[in-house]
Amino acid sequence: MLSATIETDYDVVVAGGGMIGTSFALALAPLGLRVAVVEAVARAAAEQPSFDERSTALSRSSQRMFTAMGLWDEIKAAATPIHNIHVSEKGRFGFSHIDAEEQGVEALGYVVINRVLGEVLQAALEKQETVDLICPARITAVKSGEQKSVVRVDQEGSTRKLSCRLVVAADGARSSVREMLGISAQHRDYGQHAIVGNVLTEKAHANRAFERFTEAGPLAMLPIADDRAAFVWIVQSAEVENVLAMDDAEFTERLQEGFGLRLGRFSKVGVRAAYPLGLSKANGLVVKRGVLIGNAAHGLHPVAAQGFNLGLRDVAALSDCIADARVGADVDPGSHCILEEYADWRRADQGKLVQFTDGIVRLFGSNVPAVRTLRNIGMLGFDVIPGVRTLFAKHTMGLAGKLPRLSRGLPLT
Repeated sequence: MLSATIETDYDVVVAGGGMIGTSFALALAPLGLRVAVVEAVARAAAEQPSFDERSTALSRSSQRMFTAMGLWDEIKAAATPIHNIHVSEKGRFGFSHIDAEEQGVEALGYVVINRVLGEVLQAALEKQETVDLICPARITAVKSGEQKSVVRVDQEGSTRKLSCRLVVAADGARSSVREMLGISAQHRDYGQHAIVGNVLTEKAHANRAFERFTEAGPLAMLPIADDRAAFVWIVQSAEVENVLAMDDAEFTERLQEGFGLRLGRFSKVGVRAAYPLGLSKANGLVVKRGVLIGNAAHGLHPVAAQGFNLGLRDVAALSDCIADARVGADVDPGSHCILEEYADWRRADQGKLVQFTDGIVRLFGSNVPAVRTLRNIGMLGFDVIPGVRTLFAKHTMGLAGKLPRLSRGLPLT
C-alpha cells in the first residue's frame, strides 16, 4: 500500500458535494488524507437539490455513523425520533407495525430536514484543514492511469487539472463522472413523481411514521417538529402537474382522502414540490482509480426511505477499507485491493435493497385481486409470525449483515 513516491495534488477527489459526498469527505478526515470535493451548484443556490426542505429518515446505522463522526448531537437537536412505524393499504384489512420499544432501541430512526442536515455537514467540512471544497465547479473529464488519475475541473470560466489517487463519484443517479469512469448503468422510469411537503395534523403524531399504500402509489407521513408531519406522496407522472396546480384546500383534501383520519384533519399545508422517480443501478462499482458511492451506484424508489441510508453505508464501508489498508501514516486509497474489497462488501447490501424497494413498488402497484389478497395476508403474517418483524426491523434500521466501524458507532481510527 505504500505510495510515498507518487506525487499528487490530492489523495482523493470527490465528485459531488451533496450529503453523501460531504459525509465521505468528513468520514476520511481522521485519516489525514488530502481531499478535494468538487460540487457544481453553490450551497445557497435555489437549485441546489441536496440541501432543500425535503425530509430524510435516518436509520439506526446512520445515527451510529454520525455519532462516531462527532456530529450526532447537532443533528439530533433538530431531528424527530420515530418510535413506531405503521404500514397499511387503503381499503384493505391488513396492516403491520414496528415498535422501537419492542426492538430494544430508543428510536427506529430520526427524521431531519435536508437543509438542517446540510448545514451541520457543511459547517463541519469547513473546519477540516485537509479538505478543499471547490464550488461551484464541474468535473468535465477524467483520465485514469496506473498510479494516479487526472481530472479536469471547470470553474468560473477557467480550467485546471487535478491529480489524485482516487476519484469518487458521488454526483447522483445521473452521474456524469460515472460515465467518465467508463461505468454504465441501468435506468427504469417508474412513471411516478414524489410530491413532498408538510402539514399540520389535528392529532399529535406521537412520533409515529406511516406508510400508506393507495391505488395511485405509496403515501408516507413522517413525524417532524411543531406537531407537523412531512409527507411523501407518490402520484402518477401524468397527474403531477394537475395535483401541484391545486389550491391548498383542494390539495389538502386529496391528501386527506389518500391517507385517512389516523392523524385527524390536515391543515396549513406548506410549500410543496415534486421529483421524478426511477430506479438506477450501476453495472459495476469500481474501475482503475475510480469508485461509486450513493446514488451514483444505486438510485432507489423512496418507498422504504432507504436510499440515503444505503449511501451512508457505502461511505462507511469505503472508509473502513481505506483505514484498514494504512501502513503507518500512509495509504493508497485507490489501490486495486482496497477497491475490490469495497465492491465485494457492498454488492449484497446494494443488491438486496434494490430488489426490496423495486419489489414493493411492483407488488403494491398490482391491482390483480389475488395479489391484493396475498398482500394483506402477508401484512397480517408479518405481525403474527415470530421473528419476522424483528428481522425486517433489523434490515430497515441498517443493522443486518457485516457492518463497518462507523455504522456500528465506532471511530474510524
